[in-house]
Amino acid sequence: MSRFSAVTDNPHDGRFNQKTGILLTNLGSPDAPTAAALRIYLREFLSDPRIVEIPRLVWMIILHGIILRVRPKRSAKLYKSIWTENGSPLTHITRQQSVKLNALLKEQGYTNTEVVMAMRYGNPSIEAGLEELRNKGLTRIIILPMYPQYSSPTTGSTFDAVSSVLRKWRWVPELHFINGYHKNTRYIESLANSISEDLEANGMPQKLVFSYHGMPQLFLERGDPYHCLCLQTTRLVVEKLGLDKDNVISTFQSRFGKAEWLKPYTDATLESLPNEGIKDIAIISPAFSADCLETLEELEGENREIFEEAGGEKYRYIAALNDRDDHINAIFDVLKPML
Repeated sequence: MSRFSAVTDNPHDGRFNQKTGILLTNLGSPDAPTAAALRIYLREFLSDPRIVEIPRLVWMIILHGIILRVRPKRSAKLYKSIWTENGSPLTHITRQQSVKLNALLKEQGYTNTEVVMAMRYGNPSIEAGLEELRNKGLTRIIILPMYPQYSSPTTGSTFDAVSSVLRKWRWVPELHFINGYHKNTRYIESLANSISEDLEANGMPQKLVFSYHGMPQLFLERGDPYHCLCLQTTRLVVEKLGLDKDNVISTFQSRFGKAEWLKPYTDATLESLPNEGIKDIAIISPAFSADCLETLEELEGENREIFEEAGGEKYRYIAALNDRDDHINAIFDVLKPML
């Protein structure tokens, strides 16, 4: 045997370099709608320094001394209200998206691609997803966080998690990281389509509300572009549909804690609209690529109640794009330049 022969079974001859793995990621969900599962999930989520930007020692004392003692039980009740026979809606929908995208890629002739889904927090983890791609011999990897609008706590945090895993790999693959797609034409079209279908079925409301997940105002002041990207998304959809911009409003939901967050707040806006004579609204949340707790419980439930208790009469939530065919086509369009 030549002294230059390979001493491992690892394929280093380049035959596998044309195989591309695609990792679709989203935020994540607990494994079950129980206090015990929520405690594990929230500990991971709220320990991320991208999520909470206050001194670590102070925050760890608050997190472990107060929040993880109180919030898991309360959050478990909310998750239980949206849980299905398929488990977490977010996890299930993201898995459906990956299956449909994989089928579309094969249909379009990309036979040397494989799609795997993963969650930033909870299961299946980013590390598990990357290991699955590596075990398939897919050494060219595209990471697509399913957040149309970049933000540090979502997209930035995903990059942190991917980097942490790859730091442990001997052979780091060719890597492409997509950090947003809010201006993608197909994405805007799919949002416009979902709104058009609702308007055709139910008529034009007095106000069409675009509700985006919020973040602390401080993040914007420190340079996070998320706020601007959200407003751009609204503008592009309004232009696509030819809507009167005076009938549309962008708001921000899901604030946590006492700090000032991006405004206007969704709940406060919905509470005030009936007093202004606005009693018929439709609401959509373009920042969410899949329905989850923040849409199914917060928008469909909590915020509906706020609007109706304030005197609102007609409230309808326009579902996230989920695994609609036009949405899957949009994801393919985002990926295509990298394939």
